[in-house]
Amino acid sequence: MSAVLSPRADTVMARGAQALSMSDVASQSWARCIEAHGLRPDGRPRPLCYDGALLAERQARLSDLVACARHEMTTLFQQLADPFSTVVLTDTDGMIVHMVASPEFGRDLDDMGFRVGAVWSEAQAGTNGMGTCLAANRAVTIHREEHFFPPFRSLTCAAVPLVNAEGRPAGVLDVTSRSLMPQQHVLVLLDMTARMIENRLLDRSFPHACPVHFHTRPEFIHTLHEGRLAVAPDGQILAVNRSALFQLGRTAAMDLIGMRLDEVFETSLDDLIERSAQASFHPVVTFKVSGSNRYFALARRPAGVEPSSATSRRALAPRDDSSAASASHPHATVGQKLGDPRLMGHWQTACKVIKKGIPVLLHGETGSGKEVFARLVHEHSPHASGEFVAVNCASIPESLIEAELFGYRAGAFTGAQRSGRRGKVLQADKGTLFLDEIGDMPLDLQARLLRVLDERRVTPLGSEEAQDVSFQLLSASHRDLAELVAQGRFREDLYYRLNGIELSLPALRERSDRRALILGILAEEAGAEVRLSAEADALLMGYAWPGNVRQLRHVLRTAVALMDGVTVLPEHLPSLQRQMPATCQPGGLVWAAPAEAMPAGGATQEDAAGAMDVDADADEDIMATLNPVQLGEREALLKLIEQHRWNVSRVAKVLGISRNTLYRKLHRLGIPVAS
Repeated sequence: MSAVLSPRADTVMARGAQALSMSDVASQSWARCIEAHGLRPDGRPRPLCYDGALLAERQARLSDLVACARHEMTTLFQQLADPFSTVVLTDTDGMIVHMVASPEFGRDLDDMGFRVGAVWSEAQAGTNGMGTCLAANRAVTIHREEHFFPPFRSLTCAAVPLVNAEGRPAGVLDVTSRSLMPQQHVLVLLDMTARMIENRLLDRSFPHACPVHFHTRPEFIHTLHEGRLAVAPDGQILAVNRSALFQLGRTAAMDLIGMRLDEVFETSLDDLIERSAQASFHPVVTFKVSGSNRYFALARRPAGVEPSSATSRRALAPRDDSSAASASHPHATVGQKLGDPRLMGHWQTACKVIKKGIPVLLHGETGSGKEVFARLVHEHSPHASGEFVAVNCASIPESLIEAELFGYRAGAFTGAQRSGRRGKVLQADKGTLFLDEIGDMPLDLQARLLRVLDERRVTPLGSEEAQDVSFQLLSASHRDLAELVAQGRFREDLYYRLNGIELSLPALRERSDRRALILGILAEEAGAEVRLSAEADALLMGYAWPGNVRQLRHVLRTAVALMDGVTVLPEHLPSLQRQMPATCQPGGLVWAAPAEAMPAGGATQEDAAGAMDVDADADEDIMATLNPVQLGEREALLKLIEQHRWNVSRVAKVLGISRNTLYRKLHRLGIPVAS
């Protein structure tokens, strides 16, 4: 609607805006500033600013929102690649609760009263991106002279509203810059970022609800375009995202909240979960009630909730961080280690299929926690009372893999133990066999492993007597096994025997529980509660972690060794500081690894933690034993490895040798790497 101004207001507005042609949203905002808030464009802005206990209390109330937004805001800032811009989060009163900016621009903004704790509502700061977005409840751009007060007319703002899991306003996400042009394209990035934050907030607010994902096109499941519902075990809808409203033709969240799932789709929650599981959690077809609209959907249960569970509605209410209820949850320890919803969903799936004797194949980057995941599956499986036996197929010399897996009788070969050896397969009898880096197993050994898996009988080396064995199987690789099959480097029949279901584990940089994981590992390494300074927190949260959890533990272990008190400071994280650009030192913004530092697909990145301190950690005793030829070879190999950013797979490919052979060569030449 157009604003109706008094003659006085109309005159003041025209003079103050210097008769500029403003957008409708800006002109309506000016009208509110003059008529409703009694502001004058030739006056001085008066942003209110909270600090101390008042600010801390407000931030505590918004801890979930800030936790869900922090990483996405940093990512957006890096996408903008503009040192004279800032990404800002406000609450519903317009108070800034978090912002990401370069040190230089941050100081400029601070002089304007633009800081955490400042209130930038229209009543306080006149027409501006954050306040006007709140007042108009829509995405806005406020360009330079459209700002009400002159001190702000060097800025360009773009802002979008945020809503919580129940459809109520949660705050505003804003980008403010010195741009000379209106930032309409920034609104697209802001909208995408807002949707990611809202989806994280939905998961965080309803951790014990059943997540339901749907779209009219199956390829949009698990993207920003999917509809998301949080559904109670009895089928009642507790929360929705904006995409769900759009997909279902609804305008408000309360149009769906409180309805049963079978009142929206022609399926019950139990039926949708069962069909999703049977389809290995690929989308299944369902239809909208009273219509012919076809949707693709999938659903799963949260950890510890069975179909017959009488979980109360109170337990499914939005989570209160002060509650200790989660500590008594049946899978509380699992939740602490697998706090990321995607990771937890994969764990639930693995636990279900392993009960049916179906093998699980894990795919994930080096160091992403595949063995930890496999151990958690074992501990909640029917074979939990048996041993968990892990075999790293990439770290055992090719000549010893067969003996390591299948065992041998006494005197089977030169150097064999006098008593013989059972082997890993027999050791896993009545338990779990975990074959890590299965993609590095030699082809001739793959045939024998396939026979053992099919017959469930194993014959040790040097023996003619086969022994029965029963175990559940999990395997893992950072390689694409299907691609190896196509290249003739992995047996197709073994691939299908291992791949009862394939689960891709997210890299550390993709996990939503990254901060909780950092704090947990830090406390574990220190043996006590430890704090992070704001700068150290920014370094840890903004880093790309190419070496994943293994690298994170290495960095935090070093930090604990270097710190004197109970607070981790940037100087306690030397390996991260060394890899930051000089313009992004602590106290500024967070750094993430440049895209070119990551291999295509990210699936073959080696553990960078093992590469950080190679010079300091070189084994001097080994160096002393090397002859001049070996020393030359060592120097050449080090240059090649550094050229390929310590990606062992790439170096092996360049040299035309297997990774196993390269690892042995590195060990012989005293070059330490993480395998």
